[in-house]
Amino acid sequence: MKIRAGYDIAFQCSQETPMLLMLSVRPERGADLLTEHRIQLSNEIPSRDYRDLFGNVCTRLAAPAGLLEIRNEFVISDNGLPDEVSPRAEQWPIDCLPDEALVYLLGSRYCDTEKLSQLAWQQFGSIVGGWQRVKAICDYVHNQLEFGYHHARPDRTASEGHQERRGVCRDFAHLAVALCRCLNIPARYCTGYLGDIGVPRDPAPMDFSAWFEAFLDGRWFTFDARHNHPRIGRVVIGRGRDAADVAISTAFGPTQLVRFQVVTEEVANTSADQKLEAAV
Repeated sequence: MKIRAGYDIAFQCSQETPMLLMLSVRPERGADLLTEHRIQLSNEIPSRDYRDLFGNVCTRLAAPAGLLEIRNEFVISDNGLPDEVSPRAEQWPIDCLPDEALVYLLGSRYCDTEKLSQLAWQQFGSIVGGWQRVKAICDYVHNQLEFGYHHARPDRTASEGHQERRGVCRDFAHLAVALCRCLNIPARYCTGYLGDIGVPRDPAPMDFSAWFEAFLDGRWFTFDARHNHPRIGRVVIGRGRDAADVAISTAFGPTQLVRFQVVTEEVANTSADQKLEAAV
C-alpha cells in the first residue's frame, strides 16, 4: 500500500533560537519513499542533518525571531501487513544479549525502573516465555491507564503514570518499556506516524504516535500498549531510551507552538495503479 504522511508545524520565536528537529523518516525506510522527503523551512532558513547515537536523523537550524514554519509531505510504500505476532519468541538471558541491546535494560529519564521493579516481578515474574510476558505487560498497561489528550503532561514518568492511571500514548509506552526493563527484557521507545488504517477513524486531530519495541529471540518486535492490538502502516521517525531521546523539536530558547497538524492516511490506488499491479 501507499501512505501519504506529513506535517505543518509552526513556532513563534521571540529571538534567534537554535533548534533541533527530529522529523525525518528513519534511514531504514529510505528505499520505501516514493516521493521527495524534505523538511521545508520558512524563508529558506539554512539547516543541516546529522545522525544521533541511536541512528535517528536530526536537523539543526537557527530560527530567526518571528514565525518559523516547518512542513513536509511525502508518499511512502508499506507492505500493508499488521504488526508481527510471534507467541513463541523467547526472552534471552542477559549474557546472550548483544552489546547494543544492554542500554535498553537501564533506567532512563522517563522510565524510572527503580520505582517499578517490585511491581514488575510481582505481576509478571511467574509468566514463562518472553512474548507472553511482554504481552501481559501490554495488557496490564492498557487496562491500567486511561487515554486522553487532555491528560498530557511532558514531565510524567512511568511510575507517575502508573500512580495517576492516565496519560497519552507516550505514557503507555514509557510504563511498558520500564516494566520490560525491570524484567531484563531490552525495550526501546519509538515515535512516528500511525494512521487509522484498517481501523475505525479516530475523530480526534491526528498526532505523532508512540509505541515500543522489545528484544526477543535475537531481534526487535513491535508492541503497542495503548492500542494493544496489531496495527498497519507504522512509519518510524525515531528510536531511543525514552521520549527525551526522540523529541520532535528541541529549542534552546523561548518558543511558542502556534500550529501543529499531522497527516497519515492510505493513498487509494488509481485505475492506472491497479492495471500495473494486475500486469505484474
